[in-house]
Amino acid sequence: MKSKFFTGIATLTGTIIGAGFLGIPYVVAKSGFLIGLFWMFLICVMMLLINLMMGEIILSTKTMHHIPGYASKYLGRKTKFFVFIASIIGLYAALVAYLIGEGDSISFLIFGTTRFSLYTSLGFWVLMSIITFRGIRSFKKIEPLAVIIVFLVTLILGIVNFDKLNFSNLNYSNPSYLFLPFGVILFAFLGVSSIPEIKRVLKNNEKLMKKAIIIGSFIPLIIYVLFTIIVLGLYGQEVSEIATISFGRIITLLGMLTMFTAFFALNLALQDTYRFDFKFSFKKAWIFSSIFPLIFFLIIKFWNLGGFSKVLSWGGSISGGLLGISILLIHEHLQDKKRERKPEIKIYIPLILKILFILIFISGILYEFL
Repeated sequence: MKSKFFTGIATLTGTIIGAGFLGIPYVVAKSGFLIGLFWMFLICVMMLLINLMMGEIILSTKTMHHIPGYASKYLGRKTKFFVFIASIIGLYAALVAYLIGEGDSISFLIFGTTRFSLYTSLGFWVLMSIITFRGIRSFKKIEPLAVIIVFLVTLILGIVNFDKLNFSNLNYSNPSYLFLPFGVILFAFLGVSSIPEIKRVLKNNEKLMKKAIIIGSFIPLIIYVLFTIIVLGLYGQEVSEIATISFGRIITLLGMLTMFTAFFALNLALQDTYRFDFKFSFKKAWIFSSIFPLIFFLIIKFWNLGGFSKVLSWGGSISGGLLGISILLIHEHLQDKKRERKPEIKIYIPLILKILFILIFISGILYEFL
């Protein structure tokens, strides 16, 4: 039972902590640490409650679905496509962000500058297209390990260079950038898609699911706060948009490994979505999951629409916001008479709090557009 419980925690934490956390120090440096800390804590609590609501929805339903399936079941069939689009936006935004991030990192690693990032991004895309077309799935298992290595190395650097940490860097604040960290941090806390997997892991022990979700949702907060303190303490306003570049070539290489595995896992997830939900052939699913990110990347690059953190922010605010709103609405419609079974998780969230969360999500979406 204990092994299943810890596997459930690791499933959620491993899904939440992806390469997106590399963008947190940059946006927090712009707004100020206290503003960033406020958003990290608030979004962690919001996503914890949404994860618990998702757990209740899953445990109230006899059949297993992904979020679009639950939306169709409880909100009506027309909502399924809307929620699917919200999910797809997040996946594409992440893939494009990692194309940008890998391009910048490879260019810095080889040339000591990010000036050649367009060409290195294209080279990375060619490599990943070949790997994903061949269907090599073993790399997917490396992602959690890569994230752990980056964090541990950063923590060790923080301890070794403790006397060099300038905590006055954490005193800076710029209220005009109040909403700037929202999208990136929200992206970094998204893990609701793994809740169905936790139910599978805890089969016949569903009563442990609530505790696993709570612990699994809070671990990323501790990691993100420590990571941000160390990076800002060492580099302050000079931190790179991709945090690992600030530490030099060796740590940049670790950051590249993290983005490589994250890109690979998300590309396969997108392929599976097209294949299993829309019955696409393998080749057609590969085209949609590989060619479209390249097109979006080139549009963003040639029109100079944004960098690594900006694209993550789009994905977090728009996709995360829409998915969060969807789960809030599904939970509100999940009345006792509609439940197919008695759930092991039953969480009461006042309607006024749900409305407040929805308004925060909408504000984040509007901020990205305005």
